[in-house]
Amino acid sequence: MLKSFYNESLIEAGLDEAGRGCLAGPVVAAAVILPKYYEHELLNDSKQLSKKQRELLRLDIQRDALAWAVAEVSNIEIDQINILKASMKAMHLAVDQLQIRPEHLLIDGNRFPNYPMIPHTCIVKGDAKFLSIAAASVLAKTFRDDLMTELAQTYSHYGWEQNAGYPTPKHRKAIQEFGTTPLHRMTFKM
Repeated sequence: MLKSFYNESLIEAGLDEAGRGCLAGPVVAAAVILPKYYEHELLNDSKQLSKKQRELLRLDIQRDALAWAVAEVSNIEIDQINILKASMKAMHLAVDQLQIRPEHLLIDGNRFPNYPMIPHTCIVKGDAKFLSIAAASVLAKTFRDDLMTELAQTYSHYGWEQNAGYPTPKHRKAIQEFGTTPLHRMTFKM
């Protein structure tokens, strides 16, 4: 069972990202503040859930969260600053958009550049340990998947509606056959 908080006395926001390993599209991050003793029997790391479960959870999270935000950093900026810095920037941008100022940030992963005036804790595999991080993982993934499905209508050869820009055989073959798009990350090995 995932924990509902790290520090009972602070307003905590969970943060996670989606799309770090993709060949195309932005990296997306979400920040979520859940009620202190929040419970949800289905909520877990987005990678452990089906697409249908993630879609249902997205609605529950958006309804139940005290505050939530999603932010993205483009493939162009990823190429300029690198994927790690872009992922961290997306997380900072998501925190910037929260309607409630958190007092503590719970980060999925092992590193995070300090956010001004808000302490943080990095938790490896945090999306499988804390509900707020799991909620952020669901929002980031569903937002990014929807975006890539929409972009697939313009760039139909790459299978983004199914692979979300990840390096599947179909995606790699399409790059070989049709070349890259303006949405591809040119610093990534194609």
